[in-house]
Amino acid sequence: MARTRTALLSVLALLAGLLSLQLGGPAARATAAPAAFTHPGVLVSRAQLDYARSKVQAGQQPWKAAYDDMLGSSYASLSRTPQPRAVVECGSSSNPNHGCTEERQDAIAAYTDALAWYFTRDSRYAKKSIEIMDAWSSTITDHTNSNAPLQSGWSGATWPRAAEIIKYTYDGGWPGAGRFATMLRDVYLPEVINGAATKNGNWELVMTEAAIGIAVFLDDRSAYDKAVSTYLDRVPAYVYLTSDGDLPKPPADSSIDTEAEIVKYWQDQSTFADGLAQETCRDFGHTGWGIASIADIAETSRIQGQDLYPKIQDRLRYALGFHTAYENGTAVPSWLCGGSVKKGLDQVTEVGFNALHNRLGISMSNTQKYTEAHRPSGTDNYFNAWTTLTHADNPS
Repeated sequence: MARTRTALLSVLALLAGLLSLQLGGPAARATAAPAAFTHPGVLVSRAQLDYARSKVQAGQQPWKAAYDDMLGSSYASLSRTPQPRAVVECGSSSNPNHGCTEERQDAIAAYTDALAWYFTRDSRYAKKSIEIMDAWSSTITDHTNSNAPLQSGWSGATWPRAAEIIKYTYDGGWPGAGRFATMLRDVYLPEVINGAATKNGNWELVMTEAAIGIAVFLDDRSAYDKAVSTYLDRVPAYVYLTSDGDLPKPPADSSIDTEAEIVKYWQDQSTFADGLAQETCRDFGHTGWGIASIADIAETSRIQGQDLYPKIQDRLRYALGFHTAYENGTAVPSWLCGGSVKKGLDQVTEVGFNALHNRLGISMSNTQKYTEAHRPSGTDNYFNAWTTLTHADNPS
C-alpha cells in the first residue's frame, strides 16, 4: 500500500509539473538547467578549445595573433604573484579600491594561464593558475561597500572559466578545488544570485553571468535555474525592440513602471529604436559590458545543451548592429542621446557575432566590420578576455 501511494504521489507530482510548465509556472524555470552539466562548460567548451588550438598550431589567423598577444601579456607571466585580500572593498567608481583591481586581474590571470595550459600543455601554466586560485580561496571572506555586487560579478564571471578548464583538463591534480568551490558558493554566489534590479543593467547582467558560471562549476541546478530566470527578465529590459511597444520593458522586481520613470532610467532617452540599450546614452563602454554578458550567458547555455540564443538572438543582433554602426562612423541622429554619443564599445562583439553570424547565418554587416577591425581582442581588465582566440569563427 505504501509503495502504491508513493507511486501515485510521484505521478501526480509529475502531472502537476507538466501542467505548471504549460502554464509558464515555477516548474518552467526548473527546465533551464541540464540534467547533467557539461565540463569544461563556462563560456568555452572542450570542442571550442580544441578548434582554436588547432588553428594556432597551424599558424592561422586571427587565432595565432590572438594567442601571441595573450601569451605575451603580463597575465600569462609565470612570475606573477597573486595579491589576495580577506576583504575586498570597492566603492562607487572604485573609490575606495582596496583589492578590487588585484582581484579582477588575478582572476583574468588565472583564466589566461588556464588557456595557456590548454594550448601549450605546459604544466607550469596550470600550476600558476592553481596557485592564483588557491591564494584567493584561502584568503577572501567578503566583498564590501557599494560596488560589492558588481565587483563580485566581474571577478565571479572569470573565476569559473579558469576553474572549469583546470579541473576538467589538467591531469596533474588540484587538491584545492573543493576549497575553491566553497569560496564561489559562500563568498561570490550570495552577492550575485539575487540580481540588482534597480541598478543599470550591466550590473545585473554580469552578476547573472557570474551566477551561471558558478552554478556550472558547482553543478548547482537550482542556482542555474534562478540565474536563467533573472537573465530572461533582464535582457528585454536592457535592449529595446519595436515589438515591445512604445516604451521599453521595465526591469523585473523594480518600482520603475511609469513612462517618466522608464525614460529617466534609459538616461532620459524618449525615442526608441531596435537595438537601443538602457545605457546607450550613458556611454557605449558600459553598454558593451551589458551586451558582452548577454552573449556570454547564451554561449554557456548553448554548451550546457539548453540554448538560450533563440530567446534573445533578435535583441542581441540588433544591439550589436545598432552600436557598431555608430562605432563604424554612422552619423548620430538628433533624436539619439541629444545628437551625441560617447563611443568606446571595446572588444565585446566576438562571442555574439560568432554565434549569430557564423553559426546561425544572420547577416550582420556593421558588427562584422567592427569585429574584424578590432581583432585580435585582448582584455578589458575587468571580465572580457581573449575572445578572438576562443570564439573567432569557431563553429563548435
